[in-house]
This record gives sequence, C-alpha cells and structure tokens, in this order.
Amino acid sequence: MLSSLELNQFRCFESLRLDLQPGLTIFVGNNAQGKTSILEAACAVLRLQSPRTSTLGDLIRMGPGAGKGFSVRGQYGDCELSLRHTAKGGRKLAVDGENQGRSSAYLRYSGLVVWIASDDLALVKGGGSTRRRYLDFMASQLFPLYRPALKAYDRALRSRNFLLKRDASPNWAQIDAYTKILIENGGVLTRHRSELVAALAPLAAASQKQISGQDESLSIEYQAASGTGDDLAAELLRRRPDELRRRQTLAGPHRDDLTFMVNDMPAAKFASEGQQRTLALALKLAQSHLFIGKTARPPVLLIDDVFGELDPDRRNALMEAWPEDSQKLVTTTHLDWLDSSRVDARIWKVDSAQLRQA
Repeated sequence: MLSSLELNQFRCFESLRLDLQPGLTIFVGNNAQGKTSILEAACAVLRLQSPRTSTLGDLIRMGPGAGKGFSVRGQYGDCELSLRHTAKGGRKLAVDGENQGRSSAYLRYSGLVVWIASDDLALVKGGGSTRRRYLDFMASQLFPLYRPALKAYDRALRSRNFLLKRDASPNWAQIDAYTKILIENGGVLTRHRSELVAALAPLAAASQKQISGQDESLSIEYQAASGTGDDLAAELLRRRPDELRRRQTLAGPHRDDLTFMVNDMPAAKFASEGQQRTLALALKLAQSHLFIGKTARPPVLLIDDVFGELDPDRRNALMEAWPEDSQKLVTTTHLDWLDSSRVDARIWKVDSAQLRQA
C-alpha cells in the first residue's frame, strides 16, 4: 500500500504531506480545490505518468511563487519512491534515495494502479484513442516489454509520418527503415493487447452483471489494425498506394480499437447511459481483478468522483465488488452516498489545496 504522499509544487499544491491508511480514504470538497490532484500525484509517483495529461510538465504548479519543477515522494511498502521533474524536461527517479537511471528499474519497486473516473464514459462513447490508452496503461503494468515497445513504436510512427508528408515523392528506402521498427515493436503491442483482452473479457462480463444487478451480457472484441493474421508487414505493403495518397501510416497498433456489445447490441449506439456507465466501471473493476489474478498483488484504486453519477443500487454493488485488499483513494463533492456502516473510512476535507481531517 501507499502509506505516505508528499507533494511539492505539484498542480495547485505548494506543498503537502499526507499519511495514508489501508482500506478506504475519502477526499471531500467542492470542485477545483485539489482533490483530483492528490490522486494524480499518487498515480505519478507509482506509475510515472498521469491519466489526465501526456506531459509531466503539465503537473508543475502555476501562478505566484510557483517553482520550476515539481516533486512527488511516496512510501510504498518498504520502499521510498521519489519523482522529480523540471520545466526543462529533466527527470530524476530514486528508490530509497538511490538514483534510478531507467523507468523500468524504478517501476520494479512500485505498485499497480487502477484509475477510475467519471469521464471513463469516454471508453464507451469516445474515440479509439481513449480505448488504446486504457489498454496501454494496463499492459504497461503487466508486461515488462510493453512500455519500451510502445515508446519505440510511437517514435518510429512520428518519423514515418513525417517522411510521408515531407516530400512530393516519398523516399521509401528511408520510410521503410522506420517501417521495420513499427513491425518489430507493433508485434509486441498486438500480442500483449490480444492476450490482455482475452483475459479481461470474462471478468468484465461478470462485473457488468454484478454492478447492474441484472442479467446484462457484455462481450468485448479486440480489433487489431495490423492486417489479416496480424501481418503488419504485408498490410503496410498493401496499403502503400493509400499511404502515398493520404500521407500517413494507415495500419498498425495505433489504429487498434475495442468494440463492446451489451445484450448483443453495440453499446455505444444502443446501450442506455446507465448501462454505458456500468460498462465503463466494469472494465476498471475487471482490470483490478486481472491484476490480482496475474500478479497476486492488489492494485491501488484511485477513484475520482464517480459516485454522484450512479444510482444507489449500482453504487452499492460497485463498493461490494471492488477487491477487499486494495487500498482505495476516493474523491467526492459530498458524502450523501456513503453508507453509514463504513465507519472505517478516513475522511479528509479539501479546501483551496488545504486538508483537514473530518
């Protein structure tokens, strides 16, 4: 578990030192007071990324007296984790005061994270990029080779697209140097995503029924965009005339997607908003159980303002369904939903980036 969290020049916080407990911790307050930033800091120190932005520099505190970088420190189990990031893009990682040169070395000492938020509805209704980020965040925590393969793939994709657009007559010899990198690393991504979805699907289907309290069927299909038989090399060669016309890479994991069917109907078009919200929660709940099944380690659940969107039955079902051994950090604007029997919850009131225990 994450037993302490220390922030400096992070988002709206000049500084904050917070001791955390196992089980349920709730941060309550009005919007824009700093509640979500606490969860975001926990995610940053545990996973070196934020679910709200792709750039760590966005986490640096702005305004009067702001610094030129931020730091987050957390005690996870027996290890003290430290992340420092400067406005110029410099990053320092340390475990128990010892510098770690690579993310992979740092993350060996860290924990697993599931981020659950009210805007998860975009997993169902939004574009494919949201669903790919969901897969990437999950897979990078389970498969050591996934994160470096994703970074290498993204770099090669940007370079390949640049070359496709740069010249009136593209230099295919140069382009194919990056094509080779796409193929090598794209295979890693596709293989792990496929494995992940196969394991996730039955867990999500069970979670859908559990949270909804109804016999709702849920099926998930992984749509790989690497061609027949996942042969990305052959697919890119086949799509070359189209790429010449459109000047972009038209096949590969950057175009993968997921489709969701509720009661055999496309969820994005035909499911009610309640069913769609349940589906989004079912995906995150399934992720939690998948992590436990594959690693025997309960993840930290970071739950950002979801209870106000749920009816009492679904809300209670969710609270009963999440892994008992997981630490849960929850934000909310009010406590009307909280069952009075949950007296073990620690509650913090958040106001203008200041915390006091309720």
